[in-house]
Amino acid sequence: MPAAVVFGVVRVTVVVPTYQEAGNIEAVCRGIRSALPDARILVVDDASPDGTADLARALADELAPLDVVDRPAKSGLASAYLQGFRRAIDDGAEICVQIDADLSHDPAVLPALVANVELGADLAIGSRYVPGGRTIDWPWARRSLSRWGNRYAAGVLGLAVNDATAGFRAYSSEALEQMGFEAVQAEGYGFQVEMTHRLVRAEGRVVEFPITFRERTSGESKLSGGIVREAAGLVVRLWVADRRGRRERRRRGF
Repeated sequence: MPAAVVFGVVRVTVVVPTYQEAGNIEAVCRGIRSALPDARILVVDDASPDGTADLARALADELAPLDVVDRPAKSGLASAYLQGFRRAIDDGAEICVQIDADLSHDPAVLPALVANVELGADLAIGSRYVPGGRTIDWPWARRSLSRWGNRYAAGVLGLAVNDATAGFRAYSSEALEQMGFEAVQAEGYGFQVEMTHRLVRAEGRVVEFPITFRERTSGESKLSGGIVREAAGLVVRLWVADRRGRRERRRRGF
């Protein structure tokens, strides 16, 4: 069986990072298969003690092509995506999609993500903060933190992206390679910001379209104060790196 199956005229792999998602994994995998009948599903599991990986493997025959990457320990969202993207590209994927396993992202939107990349976008983002986008079941404080955090990142880094922390995305594999995705160092929500920053600096084309983001109904949120602080500090570090880069280019006469 091929590792990545043709969807339309391209190869698509949907990367699903998991840790303790036994209550959601079947529903998200079935949702992906319904939305993208020919795409490969790649579950990257961080040794979930609740048996998430085994539950995903049990679906492999019915929902093929579906593969599980077993990682020896909890290593974080960013490294799961990076490993998943590398595996997908090496296996022939031309579009790499990322989706949360907690059902906060609606798999029915996946064809729109893929179509935007098919039509020329290097990165398609399912955005909460463009007209028509929204969040459901978030308390006011979290909604405010997310919105202003995105404005802060976009303003400081000049990204012209409304939802740089969004985790519902599709990349062209070519753009991932050109931006040097494996050099990304941030974890948590900072990972999404650094990936966006790298793609914009590589002159990639970003398209945002509205989605409805729902709070998870099963399991526990991975958001923590440490992740928020890391993301804020990351923006400053990226800004400093940009400024040093501009100075170096001016020094060299570019």
